[in-house]
Amino acid sequence: MTEDQEGQGWHLERHREYLRLLARLHLPPRLRSKLDPSDVVQQTLLKAHQSLGQFRGQNEAELAAWLQQILATTLVDVLRQFSGAKRDATLERSLEAAVAASSARLEALLQSASSSPSGRAMRQEESLRLADALAQLPDDQRMAVELHHMQDCSVAEIAEQLGRTEAAVAGLLRRGLKKLRELLQAEP
Repeated sequence: MTEDQEGQGWHLERHREYLRLLARLHLPPRLRSKLDPSDVVQQTLLKAHQSLGQFRGQNEAELAAWLQQILATTLVDVLRQFSGAKRDATLERSLEAAVAASSARLEALLQSASSSPSGRAMRQEESLRLADALAQLPDDQRMAVELHHMQDCSVAEIAEQLGRTEAAVAGLLRRGLKKLRELLQAEP
């Protein structure tokens, strides 16, 4: 990292939980027993650090978009490695689109009418804070919130995935959102 990039605040580590959230959402369930989303994020951050000199963005939102692309590429590499498949451009494009869509849903949770550069920067900062707060939730609450609000799963679908009743999932969502609000209000 050059002094100029450090001076601009390109601290990749700030994006770890945000990337981990996106990796959790897009790592296929069949691979979760073989690979942790944190491993995918570590590979992503390593690739980003190695190619940071090539980053030409001017703000945090552009850095986040660049990191999302690296994450999508890393996920494709992981899928190819575990499936033994050759390069598939369609898979790469669809995964990039899926990661971008998840990021958009994350921003939608933070709903802001401002589209000015400063407004986008604030939303990106809020996205990072939200990802950090989600990581602090108990696993079952975090999974329920992520599935419902970021993957648009119904309560019934979540209940099936988690092996819980719909009432239990509703409780997880309620407690998870309450805790999330507390965590976000407590942070500066």
